[in-house]
Amino acid sequence: MPGMNHRKPNRKLQIAVALLSLALAGTWLSRCKQIEPDYPRDEAPKLDETWSFGSGEVKVVRIPLDGVIMHSDEEGFFSARSDMVASILTQVRAAERDPAMRAIILEVNSPGGGVTPSDEIYNALHKFRESRPDRRVVVFIRDLGASGAYYAAMAGDFIIAEPTAVVGSIGVIMQSMNFQGLSEKIGITDVTIKSGANKDMLNPFRAVDTNQVALLQTLIDGMQTRFRGIVAESRKLNPAATPELFDGRIFSADDALDKGLIDEIGYWNDALSRTAQLLDTGALRVVRYEPQRTFFEQLIEGKSPVVLPDLKLHSPQFLYLWKP
Repeated sequence: MPGMNHRKPNRKLQIAVALLSLALAGTWLSRCKQIEPDYPRDEAPKLDETWSFGSGEVKVVRIPLDGVIMHSDEEGFFSARSDMVASILTQVRAAERDPAMRAIILEVNSPGGGVTPSDEIYNALHKFRESRPDRRVVVFIRDLGASGAYYAAMAGDFIIAEPTAVVGSIGVIMQSMNFQGLSEKIGITDVTIKSGANKDMLNPFRAVDTNQVALLQTLIDGMQTRFRGIVAESRKLNPAATPELFDGRIFSADDALDKGLIDEIGYWNDALSRTAQLLDTGALRVVRYEPQRTFFEQLIEGKSPVVLPDLKLHSPQFLYLWKP
């Protein structure tokens, strides 16, 4: 009709709405549709392989250990956030079950993280190495291999670090904040109902209890004893003769090599050469794993914003973490 404003439909908006509807429908169907898996997917993961380096016949997989070592079980609006620890454990498990897999190259760039997740990765790598006498684990530290990341590296047969890498921080840390003085000034009162005197240790609204600090220190010391023992055994070190290696400090690559914390300084090609030497071959075929995703999962992940993982550092935790 004359005088009416006929607007053309926004084609891009229509396409975006259609794609969003399709993605949401696919997600809903994938969650609602109960299909009995044809194999134990957590016990025997099947991952897609991408050819990465080399043209030989001896199969090796590169697995990244990148970022703070923490489990993440929170979900975003579209899909679950990536759990880096679960991803590493899945990849190591897949490598162990592959009869053709001869070695893992663990690519490290991490300040460490949780005590238990770090130990889980160490145990999985150690289990892979011990699964067959002809298997090896090579650790390649790119930028940072500290605390829990160095703990995990102790499962390696050989550790090589780039010239500018930082290594070490062998220690355990727990941190908290105390607001008692501030709460008294602004009139905030804490109400805690508990079953025992030590149930609310490190309550930030109460004065620090030295007895409770002593209890926590005992736990910290026990965890440090385990860390120190694993490093001493793996690197053939004497903690009594070299106490400075175990006081939490970090080292340059040169110092780390001089003190026996690593075996070599080099780059990626050197890590490949060392792996080939350990496997007594001159020709490697290096692969990397990719998770198997449905079309809808690929579509959603391709459009989802990158979100930093929740490091869960809002409450006191026992950490193998370099936290300057």
